[in-house]
Amino acid sequence: MQYWLMKSEPEEVSIDDLEAALSQRAAWFGVRNYQARNFMRDAMKVGDLAFFYHSSCAEPGIAGICEVCSEPYPDETQFSTVNPYFDPKSKPDNPRWWLRDVRFVSKSRLIPLAQLRACPELANMRLLARGNRLSIMPVSESEWAFITKELMGLQ
Repeated sequence: MQYWLMKSEPEEVSIDDLEAALSQRAAWFGVRNYQARNFMRDAMKVGDLAFFYHSSCAEPGIAGICEVCSEPYPDETQFSTVNPYFDPKSKPDNPRWWLRDVRFVSKSRLIPLAQLRACPELANMRLLARGNRLSIMPVSESEWAFITKELMGLQ
């Protein structure tokens, strides 16, 4: 199993939205960074777990856990001219952008970015690197264990 951190703006899709969704499942659409796309398309596997991270909001941070629950498939938002994620260079027979479905696992208290930064155990976490703006990134097994046990109180 691999671990991930997936960022979403809570005004677009929040952990509460995922929990309330039909079957507690949703498509992770709108990724428009090639490295993040490659992680999702090529590296993620069904059953992998991810921190659901609220970004671009008053207090960014980890809000819960979700599970990858589908194989990759083309992100339909890239083909819709009225969608903010439209990509005129992408074609249905040769899509550029892919997504996966995620399933709600659990909600946690918000673990703010500032709290994550204050933990020496997370000093090498990709999320905390200067200039990192990726919306999807790997999380090491030790980072996952520390956050789930010490900050979320899970076993």
